[in-house]
Amino acid sequence: MGLEDVYLIVLFKQTGDAPILRQNKVKISRQEPFAKLVEFLRRKLGKDQVFVYLKEAFSPALEERISVLYEAFGVDGRLVVNYALTPAWG
Repeated sequence: MGLEDVYLIVLFKQTGDAPILRQNKVKISRQEPFAKLVEFLRRKLGKDQVFVYLKEAFSPALEERISVLYEAFGVDGRLVVNYALTPAWG
């Protein structure tokens, strides 16, 4: 099993008044829960509350595995995650 089978690329896209991340791509284990991405964003943005969306429409359950979300919503070999400081969609 190669590294591409264990990890995948997540691309963060800023929405609304949220600041643009200096590092907008991360590599994460497919087995991690979505909550790990949300916690990463909270730390990077220095905020307690961050609104996170897939497909510019909905927020997945925090316990959902990254691999499941990638299989359903991955685009061009990455999972695109939109983030905002105030509610944006859904």
